[in-house]
Amino acid sequence: MRDTDFFRSWMTEAAAAVDREAGWLTELDSPIGDADHGSNMRRGFTAVLAALDADAPATPGAVLQLVGRTLISTVGGASGPLYGMLFRRAGKALGDAAEVSDPELREALAAGVDAVAQLGGAAPGDKTMLDALVPGVAALGTSYRAGAEAAADGALATVPLRARKGRASYLGERSIGHQDPGAASSALLLRTLADIAERAEGAR
Repeated sequence: MRDTDFFRSWMTEAAAAVDREAGWLTELDSPIGDADHGSNMRRGFTAVLAALDADAPATPGAVLQLVGRTLISTVGGASGPLYGMLFRRAGKALGDAAEVSDPELREALAAGVDAVAQLGGAAPGDKTMLDALVPGVAALGTSYRAGAEAAADGALATVPLRARKGRASYLGERSIGHQDPGAASSALLLRTLADIAERAEGAR
């Protein structure tokens, strides 16, 4: 079972990873976006850590809902609403339980991914964050590491795609040959989830 501390640790790990990789995320965004994905995500997750310290949510669901609200209010561009929706919907799905099982977390994240797809009007293959999230969350049924690897593979698979949604879609054929930055940051989040899960297992 996963308690509130597990979710706080995930967000702390995610914030550290986003901070380390912000320059790379911005490099990915430069040719097909506004060259600000890394800085936007860093600002958002810095605010997430501050919000978690200030509010001390009591349940896993409350952690994710706070994360979602914070990202919506602090991350610029399309990423804020999309990531915000992912975490808010997942948090809502977890409800008020003090602890959640791995299948419950997987189902909650799947609900969040569905909400992202509805909000953005996108599907796998459109060269968006869904290309990492959909296979990544599906593979969580095998293991957290399998989910992280499937998400990373999905992000890399966006390179030859032509963008059909988002800012990159305006570039048409010129969007081909570049990895989608949203898919890359989504894969980063699932990688940190796997890292925390494995660390928790090792501590038992």
